[in-house]
Amino acid sequence: MTDTLSRTSTASVDHWIDGAPHPSTSGRTAPVYDPALGAVTKQVALASEEEVDAAVLSAAAAFPGWRDTSIAKRQAVIFRFRELLNERRDELAEIITSEHGKVLSDAAGEIARGLEIVELACGFPQFLKGEHSENVSTNVDVYSIKQPLGVVGIISPFNFPAMVPMWFFPVAIAAGNTVVLKPSEKDPSAANWIAALWTEAGLPDGVFNVVHGDKVAVDALLNHPEVRSISFVGSTPIAQYIYETAAKTGKRVQALGGAKNHMLVLPDADLDLVADSAVNAGFGSAGERCMAVSVVVAVDPVADALIAKVRERMAGLRVGDGRRNPDMGPLVTGEHRDKVAGYIDLALEDGADVVVDGRGVEADGAQDGFWLGPTLIDNVPTSSRVYSDEIFGPVLSVVRVATFEEGVELINTGRFGNGTAIFTNDGGAARRFQNEIQVGMIGINVPIPVPVGYFSFGGWKQSLFGASKAYGPAGFDFFTQEKAITQRWLDPSHGGINLGFPQNG
Repeated sequence: MTDTLSRTSTASVDHWIDGAPHPSTSGRTAPVYDPALGAVTKQVALASEEEVDAAVLSAAAAFPGWRDTSIAKRQAVIFRFRELLNERRDELAEIITSEHGKVLSDAAGEIARGLEIVELACGFPQFLKGEHSENVSTNVDVYSIKQPLGVVGIISPFNFPAMVPMWFFPVAIAAGNTVVLKPSEKDPSAANWIAALWTEAGLPDGVFNVVHGDKVAVDALLNHPEVRSISFVGSTPIAQYIYETAAKTGKRVQALGGAKNHMLVLPDADLDLVADSAVNAGFGSAGERCMAVSVVVAVDPVADALIAKVRERMAGLRVGDGRRNPDMGPLVTGEHRDKVAGYIDLALEDGADVVVDGRGVEADGAQDGFWLGPTLIDNVPTSSRVYSDEIFGPVLSVVRVATFEEGVELINTGRFGNGTAIFTNDGGAARRFQNEIQVGMIGINVPIPVPVGYFSFGGWKQSLFGASKAYGPAGFDFFTQEKAITQRWLDPSHGGINLGFPQNG
């Protein structure tokens, strides 16, 4: 959705550079939709290389002053930002719903999870402490300090326009870095709202900048010599591109890619809990999240009973405009809705059974909204793209296996390793699962195992490129560089040098 369009009477979304809105001069824009209406409501600027350069240079100019700002003063700004965000979270949730389409409760939940990272950042002094060893040699001490990198780039996806950037920028700013954020052009307004809030909280101009755009802006960040690191969340092909391109220029990179998350259901599981979890994890936020459960792996003989319970719960789900308090909203664009709906046709072609088809959903919203209802597909062949692709929509597949071991092998042979879950009342099976499964985040009777803020988020295999996970201790390690100092001070009694120590008497 990055076709060049002339500006219309709809609102414009410009960049935010050096503490203020920065109108674009690139002459390129892209439409921003209200997904529940199916209508263009804004035009977002698409940055030129020169505009990205302006944002980076603003951040570079602000870096020395912010780096040298005392911990106490930096902490006060972050605390103030946290208070303002908490007070006005409803306003931000409305912005997210108007451009992404997720229901207001989902938008509020996204902000709540982002606030966890802001609150973690409020306690950042603990994470910036170095180490000290005395007398490693005679009168020689060694200690380490942690210092910020400089200008850091963040490239975030459409599905969490507030939370995912908050995985990175609170930690980066707390550590003394300055930031250039490139949000998704599909729902860009949350980033500008956050930038204005930072200014109100007292953050110096240039410490937090926003440039909107497409691949031109991305590549400009990846190749800019002043940008020291890149943090990215998105699809696996783009994550790999981000990683390879930025690494060539010597940048640190954390690039979080796609997922195909499985839920393994053992015969002893509480099927009511499983059914509730499958519906919530499969269809929440219209399935547009990298931690959504998209495959239920049912160990015989529970599949038939489980499908019946899931189908029963799906019948009561209400799809509609996220501002009307439904259970699920529209997809983010018409193009994406059509792509996701195409997998239902593909499932039929591949011999799967479409138990619930969401293409004919009656939604509580405008006729032109980007609607697709919850969809349940049984007996999905593992050779089908319905099974292997990251669909990123409200499509829940069921794969039947005969044993626990077959389920584990199925998950481990997948190319993704983001999140997975097991549902069972057998502690031994759960312990074996957590030990053997080759996935970065695991839930035991928990469908979406997103770690709390003081742990770190990230997967394995093709779900993560680079060595660093997001937020938590790993985040502070990523946004700082360690410096080791070896020192020796001569004792005052050493002859020939007067060290000027005060004398009594």
